[in-house]
Amino acid sequence: MSKPGRRPNREEIKAQRKARKRAQKALREELKGKGFKISSHSTISNHKCEFRSVEEEGAARNEAVLEQLKVFRSKLPVLLRRLSKIPDPRNPKKTKHKLTVLLIYGILVFVLQMSSSREATREMSRPMFWENLKSVFPGLEEVPHHDTLKRLLEQIDVGEIESTQIELIREWIRKKKFRRYLIDGCYPVAMDGTQKLARDRLWDEQCLERTVGSGETSKSQYYVYVLQANLAFQGGMSIPLMSEFLTYTQDGSINSKQDCELKAFHRLAARIKEAFPALRIIVLLDGLYPNGPVMERCRKYKWQYMIVLQDKSLSTVHGEFDAISELEPKNRYTGLWGDRRQTFRWANHIEYCFGPNGKKTAIIHVVECMETWREIEKGGTRVVSKSARHLWISSEPLNKWNLHERCNLGARFRWTIETGFLVEKHHGYQYEHCFSYDWNVMKGYHYLMQLGHMFNTMARYSERLAKIIKDTGIRGLIRFVRETIASPWLDRAWLKEQLASPFQLRLV
Repeated sequence: MSKPGRRPNREEIKAQRKARKRAQKALREELKGKGFKISSHSTISNHKCEFRSVEEEGAARNEAVLEQLKVFRSKLPVLLRRLSKIPDPRNPKKTKHKLTVLLIYGILVFVLQMSSSREATREMSRPMFWENLKSVFPGLEEVPHHDTLKRLLEQIDVGEIESTQIELIREWIRKKKFRRYLIDGCYPVAMDGTQKLARDRLWDEQCLERTVGSGETSKSQYYVYVLQANLAFQGGMSIPLMSEFLTYTQDGSINSKQDCELKAFHRLAARIKEAFPALRIIVLLDGLYPNGPVMERCRKYKWQYMIVLQDKSLSTVHGEFDAISELEPKNRYTGLWGDRRQTFRWANHIEYCFGPNGKKTAIIHVVECMETWREIEKGGTRVVSKSARHLWISSEPLNKWNLHERCNLGARFRWTIETGFLVEKHHGYQYEHCFSYDWNVMKGYHYLMQLGHMFNTMARYSERLAKIIKDTGIRGLIRFVRETIASPWLDRAWLKEQLASPFQLRLV
Protein backbone atom coordinates (compact mmCIF):
# COMPACT_ATOMS: atom_id res chain seq x y z
CA MET A 1 0.00 0.00 0.00
CA SER A 2 1.17 3.49 -0.83
CA LYS A 3 1.63 5.99 2.00
CA PRO A 4 -0.87 8.85 2.23
CA GLY A 5 0.48 12.10 0.75
CA ARG A 6 1.84 14.66 3.20
CA ARG A 7 1.36 17.68 0.96
CA PRO A 8 -1.72 19.80 1.73
CA ASN A 9 -4.48 19.67 -0.85
CA ARG A 10 -6.11 22.65 -2.51
CA GLU A 11 -8.67 23.24 0.22
CA GLU A 12 -6.02 23.10 2.94
CA ILE A 13 -3.85 25.61 1.05
CA LYS A 14 -6.81 27.98 0.75
CA ALA A 15 -7.57 27.57 4.45
CA GLN A 16 -3.93 28.34 5.34
CA ARG A 17 -3.98 31.46 3.16
CA LYS A 18 -7.18 32.70 4.80
CA ALA A 19 -5.82 31.99 8.27
CA ARG A 20 -2.66 33.94 7.47
CA LYS A 21 -4.68 36.94 6.29
CA ARG A 22 -6.78 36.83 9.46
CA ALA A 23 -3.63 36.69 11.59
CA GLN A 24 -2.14 39.67 9.71
CA LYS A 25 -5.34 41.68 10.16
CA ALA A 26 -5.50 40.83 13.87
CA LEU A 27 -1.86 41.90 14.32
CA ARG A 28 -2.49 45.20 12.51
CA GLU A 29 -5.49 45.95 14.72
CA GLU A 30 -3.50 45.10 17.84
CA LEU A 31 -0.64 47.40 16.82
CA LYS A 32 -3.03 50.25 15.97
CA GLY A 33 -4.59 49.89 19.41
CA LYS A 34 -1.14 50.31 20.97
CA GLY A 35 -0.45 53.55 19.10
CA PHE A 36 1.58 52.28 16.14
CA LYS A 37 0.94 53.98 12.80
CA ILE A 38 0.60 51.22 10.23
CA SER A 39 1.23 52.52 6.72
CA SER A 40 -0.58 50.84 3.86
CA HIS A 41 1.47 49.52 0.98
CA SER A 42 0.74 51.39 -2.25
CA THR A 43 -0.23 48.88 -4.92
CA ILE A 44 -1.95 49.19 -8.28
CA SER A 45 -5.71 49.14 -7.97
CA ASN A 46 -7.20 45.72 -8.64
CA HIS A 47 -10.35 46.47 -10.62
CA LYS A 48 -11.64 46.39 -14.16
CA CYS A 49 -11.19 49.35 -16.47
CA GLU A 50 -13.32 52.27 -15.31
CA PHE A 51 -13.96 53.63 -18.81
CA ARG A 52 -17.55 53.10 -19.96
CA SER A 53 -17.24 54.47 -23.47
CA VAL A 54 -14.70 55.19 -26.18
CA GLU A 55 -15.16 58.93 -25.59
CA GLU A 56 -14.38 58.54 -21.89
CA GLU A 57 -11.25 56.56 -22.63
CA GLY A 58 -10.16 59.14 -25.21
CA ALA A 59 -10.60 61.97 -22.70
CA ALA A 60 -8.59 60.07 -20.08
CA ARG A 61 -5.80 59.35 -22.55
CA ASN A 62 -5.55 62.99 -23.59
CA GLU A 63 -5.54 64.09 -19.96
CA ALA A 64 -2.72 61.65 -19.12
CA VAL A 65 -0.60 62.82 -22.06
CA LEU A 66 -1.23 66.45 -21.07
CA GLU A 67 -0.19 66.02 -17.44
CA GLN A 68 2.80 63.81 -18.24
CA LEU A 69 4.18 66.22 -20.85
CA LYS A 70 3.40 69.40 -18.94
CA VAL A 71 6.39 68.82 -16.70
CA PHE A 72 8.62 68.44 -19.75
CA ARG A 73 7.04 71.34 -21.64
CA SER A 74 7.21 73.68 -18.64
CA LYS A 75 11.00 73.37 -18.66
CA LEU A 76 11.35 73.37 -22.45
CA PRO A 77 12.49 77.03 -22.65
CA VAL A 78 15.26 76.40 -20.10
CA LEU A 79 16.12 73.13 -21.83
CA LEU A 80 16.35 74.73 -25.27
CA ARG A 81 18.32 77.71 -23.96
CA ARG A 82 20.86 75.52 -22.21
CA LEU A 83 21.19 72.93 -24.97
CA SER A 84 21.63 75.63 -27.60
CA LYS A 85 24.83 76.74 -25.80
CA ILE A 86 26.51 73.41 -26.61
CA PRO A 87 28.97 73.99 -29.50
CA ASP A 88 27.92 72.10 -32.63
CA PRO A 89 31.05 70.73 -34.37
CA ARG A 90 29.16 69.56 -37.47
CA ASN A 91 29.44 71.15 -40.89
CA PRO A 92 26.46 73.59 -41.14
CA LYS A 93 26.12 72.91 -44.87
CA LYS A 94 25.62 69.20 -44.25
CA THR A 95 23.49 69.50 -41.13
CA LYS A 96 19.88 68.39 -41.51
CA HIS A 97 18.73 68.37 -37.87
CA LYS A 98 19.41 71.00 -35.23
CA LEU A 99 21.47 69.98 -32.23
CA THR A 100 18.63 70.87 -29.84
CA VAL A 101 16.14 68.76 -31.82
CA LEU A 102 18.43 65.71 -31.71
CA LEU A 103 19.05 66.01 -27.97
CA ILE A 104 15.36 66.53 -27.15
CA TYR A 105 14.65 63.48 -29.32
CA GLY A 106 17.23 61.59 -27.23
CA ILE A 107 15.61 62.65 -23.96
CA LEU A 108 12.17 61.61 -25.22
CA VAL A 109 13.57 58.16 -26.06
CA PHE A 110 14.09 57.62 -22.31
CA VAL A 111 11.01 59.52 -21.14
CA LEU A 112 8.92 57.13 -23.26
CA GLN A 113 11.19 54.18 -22.33
CA MET A 114 12.34 52.88 -25.68
CA SER A 115 14.37 49.74 -25.07
CA SER A 116 17.00 50.17 -27.80
CA SER A 117 18.20 52.38 -30.62
CA ARG A 118 16.44 50.28 -33.23
CA GLU A 119 13.15 50.34 -31.34
CA ALA A 120 13.40 54.13 -31.03
CA THR A 121 14.09 54.48 -34.75
CA ARG A 122 11.21 52.19 -35.66
CA GLU A 123 8.56 53.46 -33.24
CA MET A 124 9.25 57.18 -33.25
CA SER A 125 9.43 57.34 -37.04
CA ARG A 126 5.83 56.11 -37.41
CA PRO A 127 3.85 58.94 -39.08
CA MET A 128 1.15 59.15 -36.40
CA PHE A 129 3.68 59.05 -33.56
CA TRP A 130 5.86 61.81 -34.98
CA GLU A 131 2.95 64.05 -36.02
CA ASN A 132 1.55 63.85 -32.51
CA LEU A 133 4.96 64.68 -31.04
CA LYS A 134 5.31 67.67 -33.35
CA SER A 135 1.99 69.01 -32.11
CA VAL A 136 3.39 68.97 -28.56
CA PHE A 137 6.90 70.14 -29.45
CA PRO A 138 6.60 72.62 -32.34
CA GLY A 139 10.38 72.81 -32.80
CA LEU A 140 10.53 69.24 -34.08
CA GLU A 141 10.76 68.93 -37.83
CA GLU A 142 11.55 65.77 -39.78
CA VAL A 143 12.10 62.68 -37.64
CA PRO A 144 15.84 61.92 -37.30
CA HIS A 145 17.41 58.48 -37.53
CA HIS A 146 18.79 57.32 -34.21
CA ASP A 147 22.25 56.87 -35.75
CA THR A 148 22.31 60.63 -36.35
CA LEU A 149 22.07 61.16 -32.60
CA LYS A 150 24.93 58.70 -32.05
CA ARG A 151 27.16 60.54 -34.51
CA LEU A 152 26.39 63.82 -32.74
CA LEU A 153 27.25 62.38 -29.32
CA GLU A 154 30.61 61.22 -30.69
CA GLN A 155 31.64 64.82 -31.36
CA ILE A 156 30.14 67.06 -28.67
CA ASP A 157 31.10 67.56 -25.04
CA VAL A 158 28.47 65.29 -23.47
CA GLY A 159 29.19 66.79 -20.06
CA GLU A 160 27.14 69.77 -21.23
CA ILE A 161 24.06 67.51 -21.24
CA GLU A 162 24.58 66.88 -17.53
CA SER A 163 25.08 70.63 -17.03
CA THR A 164 21.62 71.09 -18.52
CA GLN A 165 20.18 68.70 -15.96
CA ILE A 166 21.93 70.59 -13.15
CA GLU A 167 20.51 73.88 -14.44
CA LEU A 168 16.97 72.45 -14.35
CA ILE A 169 17.42 71.16 -10.78
CA ARG A 170 18.91 74.51 -9.77
CA GLU A 171 15.78 76.26 -11.03
CA TRP A 172 13.47 73.88 -9.13
CA ILE A 173 15.53 74.56 -6.00
CA ARG A 174 15.33 78.30 -6.60
CA LYS A 175 11.54 78.01 -6.84
CA LYS A 176 11.49 76.03 -3.54
CA LYS A 177 9.81 72.95 -4.99
CA PHE A 178 11.56 70.67 -2.48
CA ARG A 179 11.25 72.84 0.61
CA ARG A 180 8.96 70.44 2.47
CA TYR A 181 11.42 67.56 2.06
CA LEU A 182 14.50 69.18 3.62
CA ILE A 183 16.42 67.66 6.56
CA ASP A 184 17.45 70.26 9.16
CA GLY A 185 17.11 72.86 6.40
CA CYS A 186 19.51 70.90 4.15
CA TYR A 187 19.06 69.13 0.84
CA PRO A 188 19.75 65.39 1.34
CA VAL A 189 22.23 64.10 -1.25
CA ALA A 190 22.88 60.35 -1.32
CA MET A 191 25.96 59.00 -3.08
CA ASP A 192 26.50 55.41 -4.11
CA GLY A 193 28.21 53.47 -6.86
CA THR A 194 26.86 50.86 -9.24
CA GLN A 195 28.08 48.83 -12.18
CA LYS A 196 26.74 49.95 -15.53
CA LEU A 197 27.90 47.08 -17.74
CA ALA A 198 30.60 44.39 -18.00
CA ARG A 199 32.21 42.64 -20.96
CA ASP A 200 34.83 39.94 -21.45
CA ARG A 201 36.76 42.06 -23.94
CA LEU A 202 38.42 45.42 -23.57
CA TRP A 203 36.30 47.71 -25.75
CA ASP A 204 37.75 51.00 -24.48
CA GLU A 205 40.91 51.90 -22.60
CA GLN A 206 38.85 53.66 -19.92
CA CYS A 207 37.15 50.44 -18.74
CA LEU A 208 38.04 49.15 -15.29
CA GLU A 209 39.52 45.66 -15.03
CA ARG A 210 39.05 42.80 -12.56
CA THR A 211 39.67 39.07 -12.41
CA VAL A 212 36.70 36.75 -12.08
CA GLY A 213 36.84 33.04 -11.28
CA SER A 214 39.81 31.22 -9.77
CA GLY A 215 42.60 28.93 -10.89
CA GLU A 216 42.46 27.82 -14.49
CA THR A 217 38.99 29.30 -14.95
CA SER A 218 40.05 32.83 -13.98
CA LYS A 219 39.79 35.50 -16.63
CA SER A 220 39.86 39.27 -16.97
CA GLN A 221 36.61 41.18 -17.10
CA TYR A 222 36.22 44.80 -18.15
CA TYR A 223 33.43 46.91 -16.71
CA VAL A 224 32.03 50.42 -16.38
CA TYR A 225 31.33 51.74 -12.88
CA VAL A 226 29.51 54.96 -12.00
CA LEU A 227 29.35 56.90 -8.75
CA GLN A 228 25.93 58.55 -8.64
CA ALA A 229 24.63 61.45 -6.55
CA ASN A 230 20.86 61.75 -6.07
CA LEU A 231 18.59 64.07 -4.17
CA ALA A 232 17.16 61.48 -1.75
CA PHE A 233 14.03 62.96 -0.19
CA GLN A 234 11.87 61.51 2.55
CA GLY A 235 8.88 59.67 1.16
CA GLY A 236 10.87 57.87 -1.53
CA MET A 237 11.43 60.58 -4.15
CA SER A 238 14.91 60.22 -5.63
CA ILE A 239 16.07 62.62 -8.34
CA PRO A 240 19.30 62.03 -10.31
CA LEU A 241 21.71 64.90 -9.68
CA MET A 242 25.18 64.12 -10.99
CA SER A 243 27.28 61.16 -12.19
CA GLU A 244 31.01 60.45 -11.96
CA PHE A 245 32.45 57.72 -14.22
CA LEU A 246 35.34 55.71 -12.84
CA THR A 247 38.17 55.25 -15.34
CA TYR A 248 41.24 53.07 -15.55
CA THR A 249 44.22 55.21 -14.57
CA GLN A 250 47.74 53.91 -14.18
CA ASP A 251 50.92 55.97 -14.05
CA GLY A 252 53.30 53.08 -14.67
CA SER A 253 54.64 52.83 -11.10
CA ILE A 254 54.53 49.60 -9.09
CA ASN A 255 52.07 50.95 -6.50
CA SER A 256 49.67 52.49 -8.98
CA LYS A 257 46.03 51.45 -8.71
CA GLN A 258 43.03 51.95 -10.93
CA ASP A 259 40.23 54.30 -10.02
CA CYS A 260 37.96 53.49 -7.08
CA GLU A 261 34.73 54.74 -5.54
CA LEU A 262 36.46 56.67 -2.73
CA LYS A 263 38.65 58.58 -5.21
CA ALA A 264 35.60 59.32 -7.31
CA PHE A 265 33.76 60.64 -4.24
CA HIS A 266 36.19 63.52 -3.86
CA ARG A 267 35.91 64.43 -7.55
CA LEU A 268 32.13 64.26 -7.45
CA ALA A 269 31.94 66.26 -4.20
CA ALA A 270 34.10 69.00 -5.75
CA ARG A 271 31.82 69.16 -8.79
CA ILE A 272 28.67 69.37 -6.64
CA LYS A 273 30.24 72.18 -4.57
CA GLU A 274 31.14 74.04 -7.75
CA ALA A 275 27.62 73.65 -9.16
CA PHE A 276 25.86 74.54 -5.87
CA PRO A 277 28.34 76.68 -3.91
CA ALA A 278 25.83 78.12 -1.43
CA LEU A 279 23.41 75.20 -1.12
CA ARG A 280 23.00 73.67 2.32
CA ILE A 281 23.58 69.93 1.89
CA ILE A 282 23.47 66.86 4.12
CA VAL A 283 25.35 63.95 2.56
CA LEU A 284 23.97 60.42 3.09
CA LEU A 285 26.63 57.71 2.68
CA ASP A 286 26.92 53.96 3.21
CA GLY A 287 29.45 51.93 5.19
CA LEU A 288 32.27 52.45 2.66
CA TYR A 289 32.75 56.11 3.58
CA PRO A 290 33.40 56.49 7.35
CA ASN A 291 36.99 57.76 7.12
CA GLY A 292 38.86 60.93 7.90
CA PRO A 293 39.35 62.35 4.38
CA VAL A 294 35.63 62.07 3.61
CA MET A 295 34.66 63.82 6.85
CA GLU A 296 37.34 66.45 6.27
CA ARG A 297 36.00 67.11 2.78
CA CYS A 298 32.47 67.56 4.10
CA ARG A 299 33.68 69.89 6.85
CA LYS A 300 35.65 71.94 4.31
CA TYR A 301 32.53 72.37 2.17
CA LYS A 302 30.35 73.06 5.25
CA TRP A 303 28.19 70.03 4.48
CA GLN A 304 26.43 68.00 7.11
CA TYR A 305 26.57 64.21 6.85
CA MET A 306 25.05 60.97 8.11
CA ILE A 307 27.33 57.99 7.40
CA VAL A 308 26.64 54.32 8.12
CA LEU A 309 29.13 52.97 10.66
CA GLN A 310 29.80 49.26 10.24
CA ASP A 311 30.82 47.00 13.11
CA LYS A 312 34.33 46.47 11.72
CA SER A 313 35.00 50.14 10.90
CA LEU A 314 36.71 52.68 13.19
CA SER A 315 37.28 50.41 16.18
CA THR A 316 38.45 53.33 18.36
CA VAL A 317 35.20 55.18 17.68
CA HIS A 318 33.19 52.10 18.66
CA GLY A 319 35.10 51.87 21.92
CA GLU A 320 34.59 55.54 22.80
CA PHE A 321 30.93 55.36 21.84
CA ASP A 322 30.28 52.44 24.17
CA ALA A 323 32.21 54.11 27.01
CA ILE A 324 30.56 57.53 26.68
CA SER A 325 27.05 56.12 26.24
CA GLU A 326 27.51 54.17 29.52
CA LEU A 327 28.49 57.36 31.32
CA GLU A 328 25.60 59.34 29.79
CA PRO A 329 22.43 57.33 30.60
CA LYS A 330 20.27 60.37 29.82
CA ASN A 331 21.24 60.05 26.15
CA ARG A 332 18.43 57.55 25.55
CA TYR A 333 15.17 57.84 23.71
CA THR A 334 12.43 55.33 22.91
CA GLY A 335 9.68 56.02 20.39
CA LEU A 336 7.45 54.53 17.72
CA TRP A 337 7.96 54.87 14.00
CA GLY A 338 5.53 53.13 11.70
CA ASP A 339 5.10 49.59 13.00
CA ARG A 340 8.45 49.62 14.84
CA ARG A 341 9.55 50.44 18.34
CA GLN A 342 12.89 52.24 18.31
CA THR A 343 15.42 52.73 21.09
CA PHE A 344 18.16 55.28 20.46
CA ARG A 345 21.35 55.88 22.35
CA TRP A 346 23.97 58.39 21.30
CA ALA A 347 27.32 59.90 22.22
CA ASN A 348 28.38 63.39 21.17
CA HIS A 349 31.81 64.98 20.70
CA ILE A 350 33.91 61.90 20.00
CA GLU A 351 37.42 62.76 18.82
CA TYR A 352 38.52 60.69 15.84
CA CYS A 353 42.19 60.86 14.80
CA PHE A 354 43.36 60.07 11.27
CA GLY A 355 46.09 60.87 8.80
CA PRO A 356 49.86 60.34 9.23
CA ASN A 357 50.53 59.47 12.89
CA GLY A 358 46.99 60.54 13.73
CA LYS A 359 47.86 64.24 13.42
CA LYS A 360 44.46 65.19 12.04
CA THR A 361 41.31 65.08 14.13
CA ALA A 362 37.57 65.24 13.53
CA ILE A 363 34.86 65.71 16.14
CA ILE A 364 32.01 63.32 15.34
CA HIS A 365 28.78 62.18 16.94
CA VAL A 366 27.51 58.59 16.92
CA VAL A 367 23.95 57.28 17.26
CA GLU A 368 22.68 53.72 17.55
CA CYS A 369 19.11 52.69 16.75
CA MET A 370 17.81 49.35 18.01
CA GLU A 371 14.38 48.61 16.61
CA THR A 372 11.97 45.75 17.10
CA TRP A 373 8.76 44.82 15.31
CA ARG A 374 6.35 41.94 15.03
CA GLU A 375 5.12 40.24 11.89
CA ILE A 376 3.46 37.04 10.75
CA GLU A 377 5.98 34.36 9.83
CA LYS A 378 6.28 33.45 6.19
CA GLY A 379 3.92 30.70 5.18
CA GLY A 380 2.34 30.48 8.64
CA THR A 381 0.12 32.24 11.15
CA ARG A 382 2.48 32.55 14.11
CA VAL A 383 3.52 36.02 15.27
CA VAL A 384 7.33 36.35 15.36
CA SER A 385 9.50 39.16 16.71
CA LYS A 386 12.18 40.79 14.56
CA SER A 387 14.97 43.19 15.43
CA ALA A 388 17.56 45.31 13.65
CA ARG A 389 20.47 47.54 14.64
CA HIS A 390 21.60 50.67 12.82
CA LEU A 391 24.63 52.82 13.60
CA TRP A 392 25.46 56.20 12.06
CA ILE A 393 28.10 58.91 12.32
CA SER A 394 26.61 62.40 12.41
CA SER A 395 28.33 65.70 11.73
CA GLU A 396 25.99 67.50 14.14
CA PRO A 397 25.40 66.90 17.87
CA LEU A 398 22.42 64.66 18.57
CA ASN A 399 19.52 65.05 20.95
CA LYS A 400 16.07 63.55 21.26
CA TRP A 401 14.58 66.43 19.24
CA ASN A 402 16.58 65.83 16.05
CA LEU A 403 16.96 62.04 16.15
CA HIS A 404 13.84 61.28 14.14
CA GLU A 405 14.60 63.83 11.43
CA ARG A 406 18.27 62.97 11.00
CA CYS A 407 17.99 59.20 11.34
CA ASN A 408 14.54 58.15 10.13
CA LEU A 409 13.82 60.88 7.56
CA GLY A 410 17.41 61.43 6.49
CA ALA A 411 19.85 58.54 6.90
CA ARG A 412 17.23 55.82 6.44
CA PHE A 413 16.11 57.22 3.09
CA ARG A 414 19.59 56.75 1.64
CA TRP A 415 18.09 53.53 0.22
CA THR A 416 16.16 55.57 -2.35
CA ILE A 417 19.29 55.90 -4.49
CA GLU A 418 19.59 52.09 -4.57
CA THR A 419 15.92 51.86 -5.52
CA GLY A 420 16.67 54.37 -8.29
CA PHE A 421 19.37 52.04 -9.63
CA LEU A 422 16.90 49.14 -9.68
CA VAL A 423 14.34 51.27 -11.52
CA GLU A 424 16.87 52.36 -14.14
CA LYS A 425 18.15 48.82 -14.62
CA HIS A 426 14.89 46.84 -14.64
CA HIS A 427 11.96 49.23 -15.12
CA GLY A 428 12.36 50.50 -18.64
CA TYR A 429 15.40 52.81 -18.74
CA GLN A 430 17.86 50.14 -19.94
CA TYR A 431 20.65 51.31 -17.62
CA GLU A 432 22.82 48.29 -18.40
CA HIS A 433 22.24 48.40 -22.15
CA CYS A 434 25.32 49.57 -24.05
CA PHE A 435 23.86 51.87 -26.69
CA SER A 436 27.36 52.37 -28.12
CA TYR A 437 30.90 51.08 -27.63
CA ASP A 438 32.24 54.60 -28.01
CA TRP A 439 33.04 55.92 -24.51
CA ASN A 440 31.82 59.45 -25.20
CA VAL A 441 28.56 58.21 -26.77
CA MET A 442 27.98 55.78 -23.90
CA LYS A 443 28.32 58.64 -21.42
CA GLY A 444 26.03 60.82 -23.55
CA TYR A 445 23.27 58.21 -23.46
CA HIS A 446 23.73 57.91 -19.71
CA TYR A 447 23.17 61.65 -19.25
CA LEU A 448 20.14 61.60 -21.56
CA MET A 449 18.74 58.68 -19.53
CA GLN A 450 19.25 60.63 -16.30
CA LEU A 451 17.32 63.57 -17.76
CA GLY A 452 14.49 61.30 -18.89
CA HIS A 453 14.34 59.63 -15.47
CA MET A 454 14.32 63.03 -13.76
CA PHE A 455 11.34 64.25 -15.80
CA ASN A 456 9.42 61.03 -15.16
CA THR A 457 10.15 61.25 -11.42
CA MET A 458 8.89 64.82 -11.21
CA ALA A 459 5.75 63.80 -13.09
CA ARG A 460 5.39 60.76 -10.81
CA TYR A 461 5.17 62.98 -7.72
CA SER A 462 2.98 65.70 -9.22
CA GLU A 463 -0.47 66.14 -7.66
CA ARG A 464 -2.31 65.93 -10.97
CA LEU A 465 -1.01 62.47 -11.84
CA ALA A 466 -1.44 60.91 -8.39
CA LYS A 467 -4.84 59.31 -9.13
CA ILE A 468 -3.82 57.98 -12.54
CA ILE A 469 -0.64 56.44 -11.14
CA LYS A 470 -2.61 54.82 -8.33
CA ASP A 471 -4.62 52.98 -10.99
CA THR A 472 -1.85 52.22 -13.48
CA GLY A 473 1.51 52.49 -11.72
CA ILE A 474 4.30 54.63 -13.16
CA ARG A 475 5.27 52.13 -15.87
CA GLY A 476 1.61 51.65 -16.75
CA LEU A 477 1.23 55.42 -17.09
CA ILE A 478 4.26 55.70 -19.39
CA ARG A 479 2.91 52.83 -21.51
CA PHE A 480 -0.55 54.48 -21.51
CA VAL A 481 0.95 57.79 -22.71
CA ARG A 482 3.15 56.12 -25.32
CA GLU A 483 0.24 54.15 -26.77
CA THR A 484 -1.84 57.32 -26.95
CA ILE A 485 0.86 59.26 -28.80
CA ALA A 486 1.29 56.36 -31.23
CA SER A 487 -2.43 56.25 -32.10
CA PRO A 488 -5.18 58.61 -33.35
CA TRP A 489 -6.46 59.09 -29.78
CA LEU A 490 -4.69 62.41 -29.35
CA ASP A 491 -6.80 65.57 -29.76
CA ARG A 492 -4.09 67.91 -31.04
CA ALA A 493 -6.19 71.08 -31.03
CA TRP A 494 -7.34 70.55 -27.43
CA LEU A 495 -3.81 69.62 -26.34
CA LYS A 496 -2.32 72.73 -27.93
CA GLU A 497 -4.91 74.92 -26.22
CA GLN A 498 -4.25 73.34 -22.81
CA LEU A 499 -0.48 73.56 -23.10
CA ALA A 500 -0.74 77.27 -23.86
CA SER A 501 -2.14 77.96 -20.37
CA PRO A 502 0.24 78.59 -17.42
CA PHE A 503 1.44 75.54 -15.52
CA GLN A 504 2.70 75.24 -11.95
CA LEU A 505 4.19 71.98 -10.75
CA ARG A 506 2.84 70.92 -7.35
CA LEU A 507 4.40 67.91 -5.65
CA VAL A 508 2.49 65.53 -3.38
